[in-house]
Amino acid sequence: MAGLEPSRSVPAAEPRADYEHTSGEVNRPALVESLRARVDGDVRFDEYSRQSYATDASIYEVPPVGVVFPTSTADVAAVVETCASVDVPVLPRGGGTSLAGQTVNEAVVLDFTRYMDDVRTVDPDTRTARAQVGTTLGDLNADLADHDLKFAPDPAWGDKSALGGAIGNNSTGAHSLQYGKTDHYVESCEVVLSDGTVTEFGELSVTELRERAGDEDLESRIYAAVADVLDEHGDEIAAAYPDLKRNVSGYNLDRLVAEADGEFGEPGTVNLARLLAGSEGTLAIVTEATVSLEPVPETKAMALLTYGDLIDAMADVAPILEHDPAAVEILDDVMIDLARDTAEFEDVAAILPDGTRATLLVEFYAEDDAEGRELVDRLLADRLDGTASVTDEPVRAAEGLEAHDEAKREKFWKLRKSGLPILLSRTSDAKHVAFIEDTGVPPENLPEYVADFQEVLEDHDTFASFYAHAGPGVLHIRPLVNTKTVEGVETMVSIADDVTDLVVEYGGSVSGEHGDGRARTCWNEKLYGTDVWEVFRELKTAFDPDWLLNPGQVVGVDDAAVEAGTAPPRARTVDMATQLRFDPEYDIDAGLAPTLEWDNENGMEGMVELCHGCGGCRGPQETTGSVMCPTYRAADEELTATRGRANMLRQAMSGDLPDDPTDDQFAEEVLDLCIGCKGCKRDCPSGVDMAKLKAEVTHARHQEHGASLRDKLFANVDTLFALGSRVAPVANLLGSLPGSDTVLEKTVGIARERDTPTLHSETFADWFAARERSLSTDEATRSVVLFADAYTNHVHPDVGKAAVEVLEAAGVSVTLLDGHTDSGRPAYSKGLLDDARATAESVVGALEPYVDAGRDVVVVEPSDAVMLQSDYLDLLGQNERTAAVATNTYGLCEYLDAFDLDREIAWAPPARSLAYHGHCHQKATKKDHHAVGVLRRAGYDIDPLDSGCCGMAGSFGYEAEHYSMSQAIGDILFEQVEESPAEQVVAPGASCRTQLGDREGGEDPPHPVEALADALATARSRP
Repeated sequence: MAGLEPSRSVPAAEPRADYEHTSGEVNRPALVESLRARVDGDVRFDEYSRQSYATDASIYEVPPVGVVFPTSTADVAAVVETCASVDVPVLPRGGGTSLAGQTVNEAVVLDFTRYMDDVRTVDPDTRTARAQVGTTLGDLNADLADHDLKFAPDPAWGDKSALGGAIGNNSTGAHSLQYGKTDHYVESCEVVLSDGTVTEFGELSVTELRERAGDEDLESRIYAAVADVLDEHGDEIAAAYPDLKRNVSGYNLDRLVAEADGEFGEPGTVNLARLLAGSEGTLAIVTEATVSLEPVPETKAMALLTYGDLIDAMADVAPILEHDPAAVEILDDVMIDLARDTAEFEDVAAILPDGTRATLLVEFYAEDDAEGRELVDRLLADRLDGTASVTDEPVRAAEGLEAHDEAKREKFWKLRKSGLPILLSRTSDAKHVAFIEDTGVPPENLPEYVADFQEVLEDHDTFASFYAHAGPGVLHIRPLVNTKTVEGVETMVSIADDVTDLVVEYGGSVSGEHGDGRARTCWNEKLYGTDVWEVFRELKTAFDPDWLLNPGQVVGVDDAAVEAGTAPPRARTVDMATQLRFDPEYDIDAGLAPTLEWDNENGMEGMVELCHGCGGCRGPQETTGSVMCPTYRAADEELTATRGRANMLRQAMSGDLPDDPTDDQFAEEVLDLCIGCKGCKRDCPSGVDMAKLKAEVTHARHQEHGASLRDKLFANVDTLFALGSRVAPVANLLGSLPGSDTVLEKTVGIARERDTPTLHSETFADWFAARERSLSTDEATRSVVLFADAYTNHVHPDVGKAAVEVLEAAGVSVTLLDGHTDSGRPAYSKGLLDDARATAESVVGALEPYVDAGRDVVVVEPSDAVMLQSDYLDLLGQNERTAAVATNTYGLCEYLDAFDLDREIAWAPPARSLAYHGHCHQKATKKDHHAVGVLRRAGYDIDPLDSGCCGMAGSFGYEAEHYSMSQAIGDILFEQVEESPAEQVVAPGASCRTQLGDREGGEDPPHPVEALADALATARSRP
């Protein structure tokens, strides 16, 4: 599989795997048969695959005819030829991160990101690279990093966005003032035309263009049509197109005309590859591209100007541009207030002075720090002090902040990006909808445009935030609209109509970044006029006579043309108000009674509908890092990403997918492969909590069908370990007998490759009870009750002993919670929520007296710590008892770090460096950094791995049908460990240590507290 690293397996290919990532009725079986006969890649027309590709990051939902994953340009040509022969449209798609709906259609979808994702060549001398269109911009830039080069356009989701998508959308990003759009960097493209012809488009003279024009074949007719645009419509196009850096509406004809006129090079020369930029797959299908590159800037410098009024900030954009910045970004009062009210961003928002209602973030590129400081000083002297005016504009800014070091610059950017996740996390029926979110006007017109825009919103009784790319005049604006009502849809269309009028009035564009798609194609005629609209139609017809390539987008025909038979029905201009994901006909029935606490608006249903489709869960470990989504990273399957699961669950509950979410097939293909890492809770911009959703649906499934024996065994691992410890020698012997692993797999379904845990006769609790207390409560600076899980008690008692030793060395009096080694986590992870709730009630009851007495709760195992801190509130509700326990519960290193308890300890660590792999639950709750700080203060050289889940995920990795997926996820971590310069890896999670120990040549790594105990012992052994 080209989309995966060569060392990684394909989990579904393992014979024991009970999933195929497909299910349901197969659409157009004859077409499937024809395609499979000609295509080496995967051909999927089943219901699950079609529904997985029915959405993107837009507000639309359109099930495709089917999905093909081509492996080569030859595959693409075969698909186009075959589909053309039966009059079926084709849609090229990258990461599905488009916001306007251009990557969903009633067509055969080509997903290039799985197999056609290679960077072919990099030539640092000519500053060019050749790559297949499925490669992400993040991967491309990773390959360029050693040469200090980059692909300059930097869309926000660049590490998930494909090169083909960047070309299709003519993408840009926050630094478009410096770099412009993708079209500037496209040198040539290998393309498949609408009849299956493969050719290369690139630079040629207008003379050569005319020489190639003719009527012999499709390619010659294309040359003729392009020549006609230049010869007959050049002046018309120059007059109709707005004078903007960031217009991506319609076809890229202004660039074509400007090139011919010599604005970008030699007069009389054009580049047809650049004509495809922004065409959204409607003219030809790009399969490979040669792109030019830019040097990575030496350094950067930033200023953050604050304003008491949004319009004042907008008025300051044009004068700021006189300073030649690389980026100018706006943040309004809506975003600022959201950031201040959100725990994650309140510390960043705190840097803003009181009274700030808008900010402009200004970034400069510089050769060195001195130049960067000079550029910022000059800006502040002009726009803040007025002592060195560059323009005649009055001073409007209230204050100015500077950032020169990387950490502070990142803090400024974090503030700028803070509001969007909050906007996207609404679980109400009304949502901040993307349909006019990237209109653009000349920067000098921003104050009047924004004021008029606000009036439009007020007239429609709604509001929006104004943020993002003020420098080029492209603002992200998402009005709050409820498209589940007829009135809401009418409001959306009316706002779009009024805003298009404003855009035309102020010399702007309906899209400065995200393209036309289903949301904005219908406004292109108003934007450009009927004559240019007709030129679009003629060009589209020349490239694609039967309107088979992503029809209806960018340009379309009216009903009269369809009725006259001059165009097929699919050629109609898409209607922005149809095929909405949430429309007045939409209805959802979860089919189950939620048993967990859902404190968001609309409860569980609101969470089910929360995914907006941005594809943040599709980022690879190498370039995106963090936790989400480990199964996607291992399998490269849309259905295994949080987006795929969330959409499938919503579709099952709304009836778009015939399956019930508690059916066996749905469980095996969709829910069972969610490993409950909680990464989506943190890393998903919307905050989709897939682990919690899975727990609810799995619980309902057990209520209907009953739980399996294996699920019950894993849910009661505490009881099993307790029984095994009593007869430990016999239990351990039975587990080591030849053939015992095969018996376990055949009878219970535990993978034969996994060793059963070695149990200890003397448990940690036994040891603790027999020891002499070394620190009394009176002598201690703090007192804790220690919660030791089943693994610590029965399998890894040395971890518990090390915890006690380190805590006491830190001046902490330790009491062991007696009789409780089960937090309910095992039952919760298997969806046995009634059992988990009963355990949680028992644990809270046992801990309550300690907490009331002023003791803190310290938990050895990270997943159990998060269980008490977070999941108990879902199981038991936000009551005072549970909240008190949650608030006063800490993981081991979290406790040491939070109260600075380790700073006075005399450490002397052994001379070894450590790679730290944090537990995914800790990462999801932003608590994984504590161990790194403590280990560093103890004197260890630490390499904190930016790793995801280990793949063991509690019992998941023990299950035979999931073993291959577990190993594929584990391989990602293993590579990181092997590439680390550290000598040894440490990990706090018992599952993580088991997985790392099971790798080839691996050994069970220590818990971080064991490394701390070693450093303590070494110090004590010194004279």
